[in-house]
Amino acid sequence: MLTDPMPAEAVEIAHKQVSLAAEDLDANGVASVLLELAGAWGVPALWEQVCRPLLARLSGRTAVEVVIAHALCEGVRVGLDAYRREPGRSLPTGGVLLAGAEKETHNLGLLALAAALREQGRGCLDLGPALPWSALTGAVRRARPRTVVLWSQTPVTGRAYRLVRFARDFPLLRVYGAGPGWIEPLGDPAIRLGTLADAVTACLPDAPARDPGHIRYGSVPYR
Repeated sequence: MLTDPMPAEAVEIAHKQVSLAAEDLDANGVASVLLELAGAWGVPALWEQVCRPLLARLSGRTAVEVVIAHALCEGVRVGLDAYRREPGRSLPTGGVLLAGAEKETHNLGLLALAAALREQGRGCLDLGPALPWSALTGAVRRARPRTVVLWSQTPVTGRAYRLVRFARDFPLLRVYGAGPGWIEPLGDPAIRLGTLADAVTACLPDAPARDPGHIRYGSVPYR
C-alpha cells in the first residue's frame, strides 16, 4: 500500500464532518475537510475509506438527497482537484494518460488518481470524461503515452470488448480499465484495476510490465 489505512475512529469522524458539510450544501466545506484529511492520511486511504463510501451511500431517491449528493460531489471534485496543485509548476507526466470512457460523464475516480499521482510527485495528462474512442486513439498517437487508464462508472459505458480492441491496437501501451463499469472480464492485454493504490502503482515509472495474472476478476474496481 502507498499509505496506511485510516484508523476506524478517524474514519468515523471524517464521515461525520464531510456528511455535515454536504447536508449544509457547503461544497467548499467538504473540500476543506478532504484537503485536511488527504494531507494527514494520503489520497488512496481518503478515497477508499471516506469518499467512496459516502458517495455510494446517497441513493438520490428524493429531491433532498439529490441536492446533498450534488454538494458532496462538487466538494469532492474541488478538494481532489486542488490537492497538491502548484500554479505555474508542471509535474512530469511519466507518459500517463487518463480519460473517461465514451459517454461516461463521471470522473471523480480519475481526479482521485491524478491527486494521488501528484502526491507521489508525478503528473498526468487528464483528458476528462466522455472521450470518444476515436478521440482517445488520436490522443495516443499525438501524445504517445506509455500508460492509459480509462474510467467507466456504469456498464453502459464499460464496453470491455472496445477496451481490449484498443489495447491490441497499441501493443506497446499499458492499458487499464478503472471504475465499477467494467463488469465483464477484460481479456489480455487490457487489465482491470481493483483499488486506487493499484492504479497509482500501475502509473508510476517503475510499474511492472503487463501481466494478465494481475487482472482482478473477483474484486470491486475502485469507484
